[in-house]
Amino acid sequence: MSKKDIKVALIGNPNTGKTSLFNQLTGLNQKVGNYPGVTVDKKQGVSKLSSTQNAIITDLPGTYSINPTSIDETIVLKSLLKKDIKESPDVILVVADVENLKRNLLLFSQIKDLEIPTVLVINMVDQMHRKGISIDLSLLKKELNTEVVLISARKNEGINDVKATIIRCHVAAKASPLCGIDHKIDPDYFAKLKEISPNYSLYELWLMVTQNNFPDSVTKEEKEKLLAFKQDISKLKKYQHKETIYRYQEINKILNKTYIVDKSKATDLRGKLDRIFTHKIFGYFLFFLILLVIFQSVFDWASFPMDLIDVAFAELSSIVKSNLPTGVLTDLLAEGIIPGIGGVIIFIPQIAILFLFIAILEETGYMSRVVFLMDKIMRRFGMNGKSVIPLISGTACAIPAIMATRTISSWKERLITILVTPFTTCSARLPVYAILIALIIPDKKIFGFLNLQGLVLLSLYALGFATAILAAYILHKTLKVKSKSFFVVEMPNYKLPSFKNVFFEVIEKTKAFIFGAGKIILALSIVLWFLASNGGSSFDNAEKLVVENVENYNLNDDELQQKIASVKLENSYIGIMGKSIEPIIKPLGYDWKIGIALITSFAAREVFVGTLATIYSVEADDDDTSTIKEKMASEINVDTGKKRFNFPVGMSLMVFYAFAMQCMATLAIVKRETKTWKWPLIQLFGMALLAYVSAFLTYQILS
Repeated sequence: MSKKDIKVALIGNPNTGKTSLFNQLTGLNQKVGNYPGVTVDKKQGVSKLSSTQNAIITDLPGTYSINPTSIDETIVLKSLLKKDIKESPDVILVVADVENLKRNLLLFSQIKDLEIPTVLVINMVDQMHRKGISIDLSLLKKELNTEVVLISARKNEGINDVKATIIRCHVAAKASPLCGIDHKIDPDYFAKLKEISPNYSLYELWLMVTQNNFPDSVTKEEKEKLLAFKQDISKLKKYQHKETIYRYQEINKILNKTYIVDKSKATDLRGKLDRIFTHKIFGYFLFFLILLVIFQSVFDWASFPMDLIDVAFAELSSIVKSNLPTGVLTDLLAEGIIPGIGGVIIFIPQIAILFLFIAILEETGYMSRVVFLMDKIMRRFGMNGKSVIPLISGTACAIPAIMATRTISSWKERLITILVTPFTTCSARLPVYAILIALIIPDKKIFGFLNLQGLVLLSLYALGFATAILAAYILHKTLKVKSKSFFVVEMPNYKLPSFKNVFFEVIEKTKAFIFGAGKIILALSIVLWFLASNGGSSFDNAEKLVVENVENYNLNDDELQQKIASVKLENSYIGIMGKSIEPIIKPLGYDWKIGIALITSFAAREVFVGTLATIYSVEADDDDTSTIKEKMASEINVDTGKKRFNFPVGMSLMVFYAFAMQCMATLAIVKRETKTWKWPLIQLFGMALLAYVSAFLTYQILS
């Protein structure tokens, strides 16, 4: 970061278009990291304000006030109280929704009292006419004593005005409080508070007292004096209550002069749409219909690019083997790295399509209706409507889904949601399901338009969701945890999805899958190749044993080489590992090769496919150009002489992965969120037992 770059913090209530503004300001010049010490996304990007001036934009988590009630909101407070010159913002952009300006101005008034240069950005002004809203902009600026910019982030209107205003505010570098709460609550009390330190504004000191949140720059002496103000808790609560009332009184006075809503001029369809989407019967039917369309699309749209990718990587392995000199490096590339990478890349089309639909549902405002719709159902099972967000987010990845439970106020409801979220089918399971469904379910249409493979995939998602609900009910009845519960959800306006926001969301989530899963799979592919290409004395003597065996005298050269490769693999280090657990997994229909994939996929479920791709590549002859799917389809069960991946085995594997906790990262995040190993270990062993029993019953019944 250059010394000349302006540090800008982007703050706002949820659903105000903060993300849209961030995307418009930064474009692709953004990165995602974590705030120090917490697993909450920190989005930062570079914005070119002028030919000579850049800004570093930090998109802070959405919050209704800087009196935090969740981890996300605590981060906002900590970011604003920092006095470290490297971290503290030079300018704050407070994003407000034109239709909910009164509620949004509560947060703005608090920010303004911190005496940091602040700009009020009123978004969605393209809807003002439709909502019958008019604003006296010049008077609003005067009353708020701040810069106010009207924008439509979705339509890229007013963005240049925002950039110019950031520069002006930074140059002026002056800010004054809006409300002056001290004179309206208790002048003497606040006068004594102000005397503690000249380095902080009065409101910063007040927040340190009320929120017990002290920046590193506070001295020990100052902290002791501030803590003395906390002794009378009842007085603090009374003053906080008075502060909120006074702020709203001031906001009402300002809006009465500057903000007019004439409902007679409004042309709003929101009420009509809500009656449909939140209907107690049609609402659920429409939700199911939307899910059906999504999973049909995941298979229908992705099949062609997936086949191209599969063939391309098979050909690439063959080209590498044919054109590079024979040796360890060539074998590593052709049998380890290329099949391992192919096992990740092949599923990009399906995962991108899934993320595309989820992003569209969130952008349109429909997801909040789902939360409202599902609240009554969720409560019967020990959760609330907000639990739907983690459960649906879990279809992308359980890790951010579990972090999303922080918005649930009740600890019991949050804990239950954390424990059951891994049952929902995440994108890591999608590669496993996709390859197995393609192997055992025919690609045909039902009723002329429904893809059978898509229906099977939908049923697996439904199975995961139903299991999560059932598990939640059991936990609700058995967990002895006392906590209060309340449910508040905001219904944002319906809007057409922003292509830019959807594009960035799909790119960001797909990149996270590729690089997150890719690093693990590539590393494991190399390890697997080494373990599959080396072994003890039986491995070293495999060729001699095969050639000297009289049963192999009638084999041609290709068949003999295939036999040698199979014997080597069976006696390799990885083969020994697989053989050691084969007696345990044989009742499920699995052999030692599948056992290896089960072991390695504990790192990440999607490793299952990459592992089998590496194993079958090591076992294949040098001229083999078969795809991953073809290699799995041609695998033979030596005991029966039939295909290994038949219908009973395929269904057993899918049921196993539907229930098993095959993800180290998820266990780690559950430990972090619950601050104990008790709950992740209960998850691990409970889900493993359920997966084993269910897979056993599935295989035995279907066989």
